[in-house]
Amino acid sequence: MNKTMINFFSKTLLAIGIASAASITHASSFALIENSASGQGAAFAGAAAVAEDASTIYFNPAGMTQLSGSQVVVAGHIVAVTADYTDSGDSTTFAGSPLLGSNSSADETGFIPNFYYSTELENGVFVGVGVNVPFGLATDYDNGWVGRYHSLLSEIASVNINPSIAWKATDSVSVGFGLSIQYVELELTNNIDSSAACAGLEAAAGGPTGPVTCDYAIPGDAARDSKLKLDGDSLEFGWNTGILIEMENNSRLGIAYRSSVKHDVEGDAAYNLDGTLDSVATQATAAFGFNVLQNTPLEATAELPETFSVSFAGDINEKWTALFDWTWTGWSNLDTIVIRQEGGIPGQEPTLDLDYANTNRYSVGVHYRPDNKWVYRGGLAFDETPIKTPESTTARIPGNDRTWLSFGLGYAPSTTWSLDFGYSHLFISDTDINSNTGASSSGATLIGSYESSVDILSAQANFNF
Repeated sequence: MNKTMINFFSKTLLAIGIASAASITHASSFALIENSASGQGAAFAGAAAVAEDASTIYFNPAGMTQLSGSQVVVAGHIVAVTADYTDSGDSTTFAGSPLLGSNSSADETGFIPNFYYSTELENGVFVGVGVNVPFGLATDYDNGWVGRYHSLLSEIASVNINPSIAWKATDSVSVGFGLSIQYVELELTNNIDSSAACAGLEAAAGGPTGPVTCDYAIPGDAARDSKLKLDGDSLEFGWNTGILIEMENNSRLGIAYRSSVKHDVEGDAAYNLDGTLDSVATQATAAFGFNVLQNTPLEATAELPETFSVSFAGDINEKWTALFDWTWTGWSNLDTIVIRQEGGIPGQEPTLDLDYANTNRYSVGVHYRPDNKWVYRGGLAFDETPIKTPESTTARIPGNDRTWLSFGLGYAPSTTWSLDFGYSHLFISDTDINSNTGASSSGATLIGSYESSVDILSAQANFNF
């Protein structure tokens, strides 16, 4: 057994957490698009061109030039995720024996807040700031479920502070630029098959006659499982820019780009080992001269994806507006992640090959304005997953292609304030999983399928002054 296998369980968890810790989220993989309730109602069609409120700071900062005076926007989104796992009966332990355990659901309800402020200065200059959540997740499986070696709890939270500036360069062309100050925090847990860990360490030390011995007889024995918990966080910087072109017949074309953000995550791995495995890990650490299943700091570098959007918003007549959007997300930035472990093997840092694919999101929508107080919205979207195959699917991301159906309305009783509401249901294709993700899975293979859906309810208050 090679040196990488000796640190069988401690090496790749941080990278898996950054790259694939997610529930059935709402843009591709674990990106969140819920950054405006007004946009939610039309499935975010035309998001880089509509510029109907200060949430344009996130979607296209150039859109601030369409907002007179100053505006504050406060929004919130309740996201209810249903993901029911059914095992095929073919899941196996590291030894090839049946992997026992119950089915489980990764059902979670979360809340996503947004805040935006924009104001008009002199000479066609506008400034503003947005605070939102571009990435996030929460999945929590039952103890003892069949996929416990792949995932128990997965939580990731992010905050993006986005100061921005826009300038009306000509009567028809506006440009904008923003800086992203992005913080990411995560917590991940999963069980360790104590039998698999013990067998691997014993073999690496030369077999039963070597300095490491163990007495486990039953692979996948839930009563003797150990547990691993990881905490990590990172604060990094990125940027976004956009252009807004006003055309004839009150139509607008928006083009926006948001940079990738390279996160250097620092965290800690904490082990809660079965008594026998604890003794074996101590023996192995002494025999090999580096940490084995020991509490230790970890570091990893992961580049969260860039996005590029082209949007169109055009009036059909005085009451109807048509909306279109195409957004490309560069998930291939997460192709390979290198993990560094304090006390690990110098020059033997493992890598995690995710093989993510770039994705496209297509959306169409409409606005209907019967008068100056009300606006009704609707939209459809198709959102691709970056995960290519059941073999590259993990229990932390049981995601698949999503189809959005969205409705919303806005009400403006006065010129100083207004309200927006949106609702979306996401239809998700059933997701097959055939996962053996190496170090994080204790060598177990999880084979089954997920039946999933998402409901999102959004509300927003806009204040003009």
